[in-house]
Amino acid sequence: MSAALVLLVTALGLTAGCSRDRPERARDPGNAPTEGGPTRWELAYEREVGGNLDIYVIPAGGGPEQRLTDDPASDALPRWTPDGQRIVFTSGRSGTPQIWEVPARGGEARRLRTNKATEYQSDPSPDGQEIAFLTNLDGPERLVVLDLSSGVVRDLVRHGQRTIFGNPHWSPDGRLITFSSNWRIGHQIYVVEVATGQQRRISGLTTGGCEPRFSRDGRRVVYVSRGHLRPTSYLVEHDLETGQERVLVGWPALNYDPVYSPDGSELAFASDITGRYAIYRQRLSDGRAWRVTFGPGDARSPDYRPAR
Repeated sequence: MSAALVLLVTALGLTAGCSRDRPERARDPGNAPTEGGPTRWELAYEREVGGNLDIYVIPAGGGPEQRLTDDPASDALPRWTPDGQRIVFTSGRSGTPQIWEVPARGGEARRLRTNKATEYQSDPSPDGQEIAFLTNLDGPERLVVLDLSSGVVRDLVRHGQRTIFGNPHWSPDGRLITFSSNWRIGHQIYVVEVATGQQRRISGLTTGGCEPRFSRDGRRVVYVSRGHLRPTSYLVEHDLETGQERVLVGWPALNYDPVYSPDGSELAFASDITGRYAIYRQRLSDGRAWRVTFGPGDARSPDYRPAR
């Protein structure tokens, strides 16, 4: 692993409760779903090839992938802008993780902010006017919101000196942001009101979680549950009104990075069911799944291009 990748992974907070470390265990490649499943959508994701982590785009139904970044530093955690024209991502090319964007059809990447802090795990708001991200500029890590027109940043959530946050994601109506935090009781899932800063925990104390994403109707949150670092992780859906939960993906593997499709009919996620992380899709109505990415290197952090 390159020094740049070590730096980025360390900054991403992949620690207790959400670690991607692979335990020594047997896998049955026969459990892996097959390629297929026609769809009009596209997925952005990160792939490590030859020790270099870059951003790619691929048809969700499978096909040739397009490499969008090609820098010696690590580029990771892509998120589409609402208009589907750009991809915001985290890059270590400035020496510390910072927020960058690249045109969806390729081109020169652009740095969105310039400082020496760690700023990463960004998510554009549904109206495209703001970006939520994590920063340790002028203090401990916290969740902030950047107004793109004015450049003004406001603090939204602070959880103490040694807190590790993770994966903020806006609700479709822009009123809420879900995120994870290891504040006081281990990594848990929270929801915060953007206007007031009022927050609540939605994950169970004994299970915790990370990498939350809102459903397309904003009524549910899917997240990764690994309990006390068990050798597998589940993708769990939480109903915000009733508090009820159900396991959407329970493969005997480490399953991460869930995201709902634009119409809410399926999930994309990363799994190491075959020994390497690859991107998969799973239909929610019947659980049928397809493998999307093939070839060398781990593929992780998928994000669907917004419907046009």
